[in-house]
Amino acid sequence: MIRVMNERRPRWLQNWLERHQHPVSRGLHYVGIPLAVAALLLALVQLIEWRWDLWWRPAVLLFLGYLLQYIGHRVEGNDVGEVILVKKLLGRPYCAISPRYQSPERERGVAGRRG
Repeated sequence: MIRVMNERRPRWLQNWLERHQHPVSRGLHYVGIPLAVAALLLALVQLIEWRWDLWWRPAVLLFLGYLLQYIGHRVEGNDVGEVILVKKLLGRPYCAISPRYQSPERERGVAGRRG
């Protein structure tokens, strides 16, 4: 797969694109991320309106959003971002970029730690 890196892009976006190179993974993230954000917004609206009886709606959206992203990372072959954070904090090895997409520098450990 061809890596698309653009110096004008913010570094966080370059990192995200590097971690999500498989088209199925990207597609699942394009649906899953907005679902998770919508869940948080809906939960905020319900909190403001005191609609505790509808708690399940944002919970379902959040679950589905994260489920799609999890499936995307399984397809991609790397760890989910939140899992990477926990593994870093615990000093455990992690896989930020799927081995099939890693550059030779990353494989030698020059560009960062991986698991």
